[in-house]
Amino acid sequence: MARLSAETPVLHPEYSITASHLGAYVEIGQGTRILNSEIGDYSYCDRYADIANASVGKFANIASFTRIGPTDHPMERASLHHFLYRSADYWDDAADDTAFFVRRAARRVRIGHDTWVGHGAIVRPELTLGDGAVVAAGAVVTRDVAPYTIVAGVPARPLRDRFPPTIAERLVALAWWDWDHAALRAALEDFRTLPVEAFLEKHDG
Repeated sequence: MARLSAETPVLHPEYSITASHLGAYVEIGQGTRILNSEIGDYSYCDRYADIANASVGKFANIASFTRIGPTDHPMERASLHHFLYRSADYWDDAADDTAFFVRRAARRVRIGHDTWVGHGAIVRPELTLGDGAVVAAGAVVTRDVAPYTIVAGVPARPLRDRFPPTIAERLVALAWWDWDHAALRAALEDFRTLPVEAFLEKHDG
């Protein structure tokens, strides 16, 4: 019997999921924290990922100890400490700064379909990783990443294209990630064995 299902995500111990939605065939690694986010169908994250204010597409591959959408402190104020916006934790007669939290939640990260965020990588708020993009282990992404582009380094810079632009455009247009579960199963051998050009010739006509 298949381990993953459309009805119930696989959740490993010590996870924390708040105000978020998980799609079909999703797996969440041990100790992972997810806040105010959507995780698309077939996507997974490994151990101790920290995902906040993010829209993650389908078939995303998120490695362990990654940080997606790390939240910021108010650097433009006299202090950047918690007491400014988590004030009720410090004084009985003070309220939290709800406007600060609304602004923070609105700074969303968008992770495309069939992406790979490598071990220990960080993706800053308000960025987009295009479909098929790859973020190398340990990279810190501070700018948008184009579809089917591999980035690496601190800050992350383009390393190379996964495929030539014409192939990348055809894959985005094919949008195989929107196929239903049965269609994916029917094409499984083609995914496994065909070079990308041959796969496109067979399936994008």
